[in-house]
Amino acid sequence: MDYRQIPAIFVADAPGLDFLNSVATPVDEEVDWISDGEGLLAWLEQAQLVPGAALEEIRIRSTAAELEDVAARARDLREWFRGFVRKRKGGPLVAKDLREIELLNQLLERDQQHGEIVTNIADGVTSFELRANRRWQSAASLLMPIAEALARLVCEEDFTHVKACEGPRCTLMFADHTRGHARRWCSMAICGNRAKVAAHRKRLREQENR
Repeated sequence: MDYRQIPAIFVADAPGLDFLNSVATPVDEEVDWISDGEGLLAWLEQAQLVPGAALEEIRIRSTAAELEDVAARARDLREWFRGFVRKRKGGPLVAKDLREIELLNQLLERDQQHGEIVTNIADGVTSFELRANRRWQSAASLLMPIAEALARLVCEEDFTHVKACEGPRCTLMFADHTRGHARRWCSMAICGNRAKVAAHRKRLREQENR
């Protein structure tokens, strides 16, 4: 299925997990929203990880081959990190896990950011904010906000509450921020309703067989 026919899925409540969910099976066929360079640009825009002006500038300055290359690197990063998360979801991270994400630290070292003091005015009151700005110098810089999202997942989320959807065919993951941490589905509109329909049909069959 063409990724352009359906909007990307953002149900994880954590940008790093939304990146892992950039390949999924929302209906019957697998969709990979970053299957090529244009797909990566579109997904980053939908995820609001890169300003639109920066994406357009990179699109203009980069060759098709450069965009394809960075999309391939993004897919490799996604599948590598998916293995890390799947192995550790449902339990707390421990110190030795740091060795397993050294690749992520190596990627973060290449990031080029600088701080900028900006003002915010609300209700006539001025406040100052230190904002981080990234230098978008090449197509490869598109990997930096992704790496940051993955790093924030590691540092800010409790992996005890990182879960995989219980849908039989679903591959989506999410951070369970609900009270009581009882979330089971990627979305009630997707797998939750499917489960309800399946359970209802099962009850009907059991009643008919009595």
